[in-house]
Amino acid sequence: MLRKIALATIAIAAASAAYADVYRWVDEHGSVHYSDQWMPGAEVIKAVKPRPPSDSGSSTRSSSRAPLTSDRASAQIAEQNQAQAMKQDVSKVREQQCKEAKDRYQKAIVARRIFTPGKEGEKDVDGQPVRHYISDEEADAYRTKARAEMQEACGPAATAKVVAEAAPE
Repeated sequence: MLRKIALATIAIAAASAAYADVYRWVDEHGSVHYSDQWMPGAEVIKAVKPRPPSDSGSSTRSSSRAPLTSDRASAQIAEQNQAQAMKQDVSKVREQQCKEAKDRYQKAIVARRIFTPGKEGEKDVDGQPVRHYISDEEADAYRTKARAEMQEACGPAATAKVVAEAAPE
């Protein structure tokens, strides 16, 4: 009896998974993810609906061909719209990542000294947040890393532009 219940439960779960919705969300790093499970902030991009059962009568088939064709066409249009929306999302995320990488690199090459913030709530004698300045070698490594990240996010041509913008007139 328990085996029958377990098999029935598995069969129901498998059938419900076949009609899963697709969700899209962007994580804290700006990466776009897709899943069949809802996440906080996710939006449904594809709702899969089961098709109605078809009758075996030929008269029903001939009268239902036009709606099926329009359903397919609308499904194709919807998929194209979703693909376009996904491309736009990816483009926006890459643009934002490039902008952040450019800002980080520009600040690194303009700054004389680079620091890391102290522990949260840690204050110096004047009541200002504590700063831990890094060595020149560490600063050079930080600048090299920032440049590589910017080139990865924006392309190699971005480096010359940022250096030219940072140069004093």
